[in-house]
Amino acid sequence: MSEIKGPSPDAKVDGSSLRIAIVHARWNKLIIDALVAGALKKLKEAGVKESNIVVESVPGSFELPLACSRMIAGSHIQAASNEADLLGGLNFGSGSGILSPKFPSRSGTPAPAIPSANQAFDAVIAIGVLIKGATMHFEYICDAVSHSLMKIQVDTGVPVIFGVLTALNDDQALERAGLGKGDKTGHNHGEEWGLAAVEMGSHVRRWNSGKFL
Repeated sequence: MSEIKGPSPDAKVDGSSLRIAIVHARWNKLIIDALVAGALKKLKEAGVKESNIVVESVPGSFELPLACSRMIAGSHIQAASNEADLLGGLNFGSGSGILSPKFPSRSGTPAPAIPSANQAFDAVIAIGVLIKGATMHFEYICDAVSHSLMKIQVDTGVPVIFGVLTALNDDQALERAGLGKGDKTGHNHGEEWGLAAVEMGSHVRRWNSGKFL
């Protein structure tokens, strides 16, 4: 009998023009490292340039929403600053009391494109690992982080991929990072998160330009 749960066939998407951020917690480092590696692997396989992948870390999963929010905002500041630099490089002269461009100095010169390394993030992958303990801490953190990450993507319009494992024990977490024991190695969910970031980043770019399949 085939398994119902599991990864679906990879969507064919081209990430070569996308800029993706990964922000990960450092708590449960062994599992985190495997998940981040899985996400990076699939981002690169989908064509995302290494220079367009930004990886940041925070202490734990509770800090992920703030980090995602500020990274998205910061990337927009980068993009706006880059646009201002490009405009500042144009030559303007005065004529009849108004500013007018010196067209001869730019004749035959195309407007420079904005380097993709400074564009706003197309998607952010939030990676964390929460393992249930003996207190209610697990439930509170899971609930707060889940709702906050969803709110950020709805409010900003930037996909935030939910890469936070919420496991009941160590073995569940290890299996979901492809680090399980014996014949229960499991599957590295970081790979799906990387692919989801590329797919959603591509979709949102298309939707923002009013294009639909």
